[in-house]
Amino acid sequence: MDIRILTPRLSVGPQIALGDMAEIARQGYRAIICNRPDGEGADQPTFAEIADAAKAEGLEARYLPVQSGKVVDTDADAFDIALTELPGPIFAYCRTGIRSATLWALSGADRHEVPEILAAARAAGYDMGGVVRRIANGGRTPTDTPDASFEVVIVGGGAAGIAVAASLRKRQPRAEIAIIDPADIHYYQAGWTMVGGGVFDAAETVRTMGALIPEDVRWIKAGVAAFEPEADAVILEGCRVVRYERLIVCPGLKLDWNAVQGLVDTLGRNGVTSNYRYDLAPYTWELVCGLDCGRAVFTQPSMPIKCAGAPQKAMYLSGDAWQRRRVLDRIDIHFATAGPVLFGVKDYIPALMEYVDRYGVSLDFHHDLVAVDGPAKVATFEVKRPDAALKTVEMPFDMLHVCPPQTAPDFIRVSPLADADGWVDVDQATLRHKTFDNIWSLGDVMNAPNAKTAAAARVQAPVVAANVSADMDDHAPIAQYNGYGACPLTVERGKIVLAEFGYGGMLLPTLPKALIDGTRPSRAAWFLKEKILPPLYWQGMLKGREWMVHPETIEPD
Repeated sequence: MDIRILTPRLSVGPQIALGDMAEIARQGYRAIICNRPDGEGADQPTFAEIADAAKAEGLEARYLPVQSGKVVDTDADAFDIALTELPGPIFAYCRTGIRSATLWALSGADRHEVPEILAAARAAGYDMGGVVRRIANGGRTPTDTPDASFEVVIVGGGAAGIAVAASLRKRQPRAEIAIIDPADIHYYQAGWTMVGGGVFDAAETVRTMGALIPEDVRWIKAGVAAFEPEADAVILEGCRVVRYERLIVCPGLKLDWNAVQGLVDTLGRNGVTSNYRYDLAPYTWELVCGLDCGRAVFTQPSMPIKCAGAPQKAMYLSGDAWQRRRVLDRIDIHFATAGPVLFGVKDYIPALMEYVDRYGVSLDFHHDLVAVDGPAKVATFEVKRPDAALKTVEMPFDMLHVCPPQTAPDFIRVSPLADADGWVDVDQATLRHKTFDNIWSLGDVMNAPNAKTAAAARVQAPVVAANVSADMDDHAPIAQYNGYGACPLTVERGKIVLAEFGYGGMLLPTLPKALIDGTRPSRAAWFLKEKILPPLYWQGMLKGREWMVHPETIEPD
């Protein structure tokens, strides 16, 4: 646990765990302020869980969430009020502690001298120089005096960001490249389905960021507050400024757990789980192993979501486990999806329907999850059929696996880079921004009409790297993306329907049909998912090794 003292009354620090609460109380703190919104990280406890743990230790807790880098004056005012009302000393936290330190600096700007703010923050390990420039500039961060400048800046250190950095480094070995990402940990999220199915251990899906970012690529461990594309600048949390010649945007998407009423309060208990969160995937398997009878409900929200087959994968692996334990006939399985069909590419539906029938799954189309009452074990859906009036239905459950609604991150949605729906607006072939010629995007955050999967990012990374490299050499784009995405649908333990497709649902199999027929369940595809894809991810994709993903070239006119 990392506690940093700013004043005798206030300390700040990075994300805490539930097990840290006793030590916080032992050190004499009497209150906690959470400045981190729920659902920001894949392994983050909710504020409801933090508040319960704090109460058990006699601590008061207050929730003042601030989006990464988006500290506004009203946030600082609320923080100042909390410092006055709560008993001290107080510990405030966010992902890294920078938001909490920024709130303190802004809230005390009218009471403390600038050198005092800078010195206290510096002693705690935080640079508030950017915040001071913002204060001096009337509340707006100036971009003419950057804290750092690079030839290429990459926003996001997930699968897409590290892969494109590695691919670009191989093409431009002397380029000055930086990755901006506040996370300490990188997750192989594609493995969480297997964790929830009792195949992988959760620890197998984790690496440290520092071990994965390519050599000679600068890691800026911070969140992004805003984009200033007219000034070729990115503003970071703490009001620091990074200038770029070329920008690649790939921060992933936001899992909006709070969009479902009551969901955050019951995740990880009362039979409510999700393979979309690192710490909950093991709970999925625990529930599957403990359920001998009753109703299991698996939900899927409106598109777009990442890995559109993941909600079904959880359902099929659960059904298979119950069948192997000979309790399947006592379990009522429901797949409640906001969509009108089982899967978006029709060629794979016949094989999937065989397993729907095998496990006795009830398909509830046009069902959008809007609320969860965990203690009562009731899920509420809005049913939006195109030929009928909107209605609300309640569905009791013994196990509920939730796929949360998903959006672009807040700092993307409000930026000049976004389209009307909030996604980064790119040309779907070159992945170059439609308005700003020195910006590209890939991964889940951009608006090309492809499936949002790690397999898609694996193909997109060399396309963007090739085109950015060409631009650095004053050439036109040379590579194009065909919309490839892949979804290994784990229909039973030991068999997978390997869906591979591109724009318009065109089938794009990687291997010959004689090896793997993607429209049929196969053991070869399971072997690929279990044994080949994890090392391909860690040692191939994230190292810039473009095995079987050489970008398609653009033919000259």
